[in-house]
Amino acid sequence: MDKNANAIAEIDIDRLTESELIDLNHRIVERLRFLDQMRAHGTMMKFRRGERVRFRDKRGEWVYGALAKYNQKTVAVISDHGQQWNVSPGFLESVTADNESAADKNVIEIAAARKK
Repeated sequence: MDKNANAIAEIDIDRLTESELIDLNHRIVERLRFLDQMRAHGTMMKFRRGERVRFRDKRGEWVYGALAKYNQKTVAVISDHGQQWNVSPGFLESVTADNESAADKNVIEIAAARKK
C-alpha cells in the first residue's frame, strides 16, 4: 500500500494543464467503472442460472423466482408469478428451505386469518 501511496503523492495536479487534468479525470472515471463492473460480476457469479432467489420489490415485499439470465449489470429473474425482473445482483438472496418455508407459512397465516 505504501507503493500506491507514493505513486499518488508523486502526481502534482497543480502543475497539470487543463487538458492533462481532463485526461486524468477520464482515466479515473474509467477505472472506477471497471472496478464497479468487476464487483457486480463477482456478486453475480455467486448465483447460478435456474437457482431459486428472492429480492424485495419497491414496496418492500419479497419476490421469489428463478435466475434466468445474466445481463451486463443485472440478472433477469422470472418470478413465481411469471413476471421478468431485471435486478442488481446485490439485492438477491439465495432461497433456502428456511426462508422459503417462512414465506409460505406467512401466506397460510394470512389466508387463515381472512377466513375467520
